[in-house]
Amino acid sequence: MSISAQDRERISNAVHAAEEKTSGEIVCVLAQTSSDATALPVLIAAIVALALPWLLVAFTAMTVQRILSLQIAVFLVLVVFLCLPRIRVALMPRKARRAIAYRAAMEQFTVRGISRKKDRCGILIFVSMAERYARIIADDGIAAHVPQSEWQGAIDALVAHICEDRIADGFIAAINLCGNELARHFPRTEAKHEELPNRIYLI
Repeated sequence: MSISAQDRERISNAVHAAEEKTSGEIVCVLAQTSSDATALPVLIAAIVALALPWLLVAFTAMTVQRILSLQIAVFLVLVVFLCLPRIRVALMPRKARRAIAYRAAMEQFTVRGISRKKDRCGILIFVSMAERYARIIADDGIAAHVPQSEWQGAIDALVAHICEDRIADGFIAAINLCGNELARHFPRTEAKHEELPNRIYLI
């Protein structure tokens, strides 16, 4: 996950500029991964390690001590390798990956206080890199006026930039598009005050 302090500042400035036109608020979250479950990698490593002695006994003349040492070494190496975020996620079915990432996005929506905004017009722009997942979640006040399909253009712009390893540019493009949509339905009022920080959260 590569995003510099300068890029974070650019994203913060984009959020501030977008919110100048609307009473809504935008929160950005970039996650390295949405899942930290290691049960499946450990299970695979254990199965391979348990099968290894049978193969070595059948096809080699190694001593028992050497076989047991190799068994432990293979288990440890496989656990470390298979628990790498991208490898661990790749072992999961696509549907499970998306479900886990969606759950993480909903958790961030609550944790970052978006649902506590009094007029319910906040949105979350969420990306989980390992799961290759992007989602825009709008609070109830926005969802009542803007269908989820309207955010697809912003998601497409975000994903296109991230695929080119231009994470900050992707977020900025999505922020601008979301800001324009919010301004249409929730124009800025004189009484507006900032309820949420203009920043990107890295988790």
